[in-house]
Amino acid sequence: MQKSIGKEEVCIIAEAGVNHNGSLETALKLCNAARAAGASAIKFQTFKTEKNITKWAEMADYQKTNMKAQESQFEMSKKLELGDAAFKKIKKHCDKIGIEFLSTPDEDESLRFLLKLGVKKVKIGSAEITNIPYLRVVGRSRKDIILSTGMSEMREVKAAYKELLSSGARSVTLLHCTTEYPCPPEDVNLRAMDTLRKVFKTKVGYSDHTLGIEVSVAAVARGACIIEKHLTLDRGMTGPDHAASLDPEEFAQMVKGIRTILLALGSYEKKAAPSEKKNIPIVRRSIVAACHINKNEIFTEDNLATKRPGTGISPARWNAIVGRKAKKDFKEDDLISI
Repeated sequence: MQKSIGKEEVCIIAEAGVNHNGSLETALKLCNAARAAGASAIKFQTFKTEKNITKWAEMADYQKTNMKAQESQFEMSKKLELGDAAFKKIKKHCDKIGIEFLSTPDEDESLRFLLKLGVKKVKIGSAEITNIPYLRVVGRSRKDIILSTGMSEMREVKAAYKELLSSGARSVTLLHCTTEYPCPPEDVNLRAMDTLRKVFKTKVGYSDHTLGIEVSVAAVARGACIIEKHLTLDRGMTGPDHAASLDPEEFAQMVKGIRTILLALGSYEKKAAPSEKKNIPIVRRSIVAACHINKNEIFTEDNLATKRPGTGISPARWNAIVGRKAKKDFKEDDLISI
């Protein structure tokens, strides 16, 4: 018999990303909010803009809308960059309040910094799934890897997965993802999680960019072992990801919903639950006399009936009772005994 699913088997990551807007103070508040909401971990993005983006790269449409500014992707990224000193303080604060610190490194230098900082696992964003030289470097870290698969085809996921493992990754967990902010429900395709799990025989989770909490909860019901969801202190703040994020209260509601679903999933065994066993004698039926039955009279389909309560002979034994002789007189509605 397969074991029950426990709440410890789902890691809920609060994706702070760049929702700190370049402010260490806001980043620390996000850590506190994630911890209070019940998240397992909080994840940021660690990058050196000059090593990550050309000065002429354009922003995505959703970034242009949410930033409310006409600027390059480089200019936007530079405003949202936190330095090494800030991340050291964030990591120390996370350790103090009891929440795991994670961050997505966007290039080699940031990866080396995070490894030195002591991250337990490395998260790779969807944008890097075709970045073979970078995946090779990440694999050599020999860490547990979480790989988002937004914007990708199966052949690209296969190539990235193979590269990470062949380079030395300890394990690779795949996150199904749709890289649009916010993601329309019709583009979610949660069933792709089943395909990833079947093809790669590995753990699978979901990185959620939809509005609301329903899809994340549904992903857990479908077997996601990791849920990653953006967290913001205020969706009205200016920034690329705030609009598609949950505020602290909403995030707490999502965590509660996920924990409830995990409890409801239970085990793979069909059996009476402890809470319902007490109702068996109340709501089930027993074999009773449908009319007066004399001693030595034969029990028949006509003089027997099934009624509540279920404290007598179960109707499951109906065929064994019909045709036998009554050992005493029975009044209508008496429980039959043999």
